[in-house]
Amino acid sequence: MTPHMLTRSLDRGATIFIAVVAACGILIPLSNLLLPAGSFLQVPTYLVALWGKYVCYAILALAIDLIWGYCGILSLGHGAFFALGGYAMGMYLMRQIGTRGVYGNPILPDFMVFLNYSKLPWYWYGFDMFWFAALMVLVVPGLLAFCFGWLAFRSRVTGVYLSIITQAMTYALLLAFFRNDFGFGGNNGLTDFKDILGFNVQAEGTRAALFALSCLALIAGFLICRAIVSSKLGKVLIAVRDAESRTRFLGYRVESYKLFVFTVSACMAGVAGALYVPQVGIINPSEFAPGNSIEAVIWVAVGGRGTLVGAALGAVVVNYAKTFFTSGMLAPYWLFMLGALFILVTLLLPKGIVGTFNAWWDSSEEKRTAATLASAAAEDGVTEPKMAE
Repeated sequence: MTPHMLTRSLDRGATIFIAVVAACGILIPLSNLLLPAGSFLQVPTYLVALWGKYVCYAILALAIDLIWGYCGILSLGHGAFFALGGYAMGMYLMRQIGTRGVYGNPILPDFMVFLNYSKLPWYWYGFDMFWFAALMVLVVPGLLAFCFGWLAFRSRVTGVYLSIITQAMTYALLLAFFRNDFGFGGNNGLTDFKDILGFNVQAEGTRAALFALSCLALIAGFLICRAIVSSKLGKVLIAVRDAESRTRFLGYRVESYKLFVFTVSACMAGVAGALYVPQVGIINPSEFAPGNSIEAVIWVAVGGRGTLVGAALGAVVVNYAKTFFTSGMLAPYWLFMLGALFILVTLLLPKGIVGTFNAWWDSSEEKRTAATLASAAAEDGVTEPKMAE
């Protein structure tokens, strides 16, 4: 991916989006760390962590929009890739606890001591090193997506059938990770983290750094997605979305294109999960719940499918609304409100917030251009030819 490709893929809206995210990634941590507590402009630490979680959700929404908005693959199981990335980071954080755990075992996490594990399972080896955990954040979701996609796309499973089996995949993982003998903490999951790279995860400076890193990851993910959809590869993906059979008839290996973009999307979701875990302080099997994946699809639909910027915006807007409405008397009705929001957006704003705005802006630009040309023609004495009577 060359700098020329990245520059060519940026338009005015994309540049504004990157500038806003970069400004938030710089100003919010500085406000939290440098301004005195109680100041009007000081951002409290709990808000830094909360908005950091929103940024991670925005990365997940980008990953879904890449495959759904541009390739027509509606995945209802991307929460599985998000959770796998989170578990990979959680395993590293658990290995950093050492003798500071409740049972003081330097090797085994507390839940393994409680469940009478005699030794560390082989698949936990290497997670005491950050570079290995960071590699697994990409490899584990990417490998699962590659294997799943190879089987599904080779069998030409599409449409609602593909959505159903992606949902079945994440539900199977949910049941597996709930088991205590699976080696990942069972129902309680992984928690009580202490350090990351030697820094206290609860410290204000660490939380500010994680927020800035999440914003940087969002910008990087956005640039990767823009470079893909703006290239020749992106044009083929759109052709697959709109007319898969015709694209295959023209000689394109549709399965290869779909497999590539599905794997890239899964890796992005894994990175989002890895950044999410140290900021919220826990990862458990509930992250695999199919409802989470469906909710992520709603974020994309609300913001605007096939816009990238809209997907990130939808994730932030819906989750902010969720935080606001689930803290009061409307909390029991949040899921009904979310369903109603999805229905209203589908009926009234089928292109989503950003998609509808883009359509309105393009229409206004065309009208202004036509008016300018007509005015210039009138000044030059050129008039429209009249119909013969």
